[in-house]
Amino acid sequence: MNRALASIGLLVLSNVFMTTAWYWHLKHKGWSLLMAIGISWLIALPEYCLQVPANRLGHITMKDGINVGGPFTAPQLKVIQEAVTLVVFIRSRVVAYPLPVVWGLIAVFVAERSDSPAVAWYALLAAALTTAVVVTLRRRPW
Repeated sequence: MNRALASIGLLVLSNVFMTTAWYWHLKHKGWSLLMAIGISWLIALPEYCLQVPANRLGHITMKDGINVGGPFTAPQLKVIQEAVTLVVFIRSRVVAYPLPVVWGLIAVFVAERSDSPAVAWYALLAAALTTAVVVTLRRRPW
């Protein structure tokens, strides 16, 4: 199997687990904090079991001047992981919370403007970038 595709596929799967671990407990307000932490860690365990092989498969490994590993440098793997995180988060956010992503980010901007201006402006920037990506992807050149 292609090492690049295997690496990216494992990163997607690992991110599904991590996103679930990060946010699923928010829908269960009746859980104690300790229970939420424990369940989140149990959900996150498979994430690490997928993420470590993904990075090992995808990372360039040189032996005697020949690449015997994957096609990606560590920074490239990090950028791929962040892109996967955005895609998985947006998909899961739409499923878990019906408010469209861009409106949610704009709501964060409005709510955090006075208390945390940096968070507010990052949220507004994320809303603009998300809008740009959506508009770009909806334009099909074919």
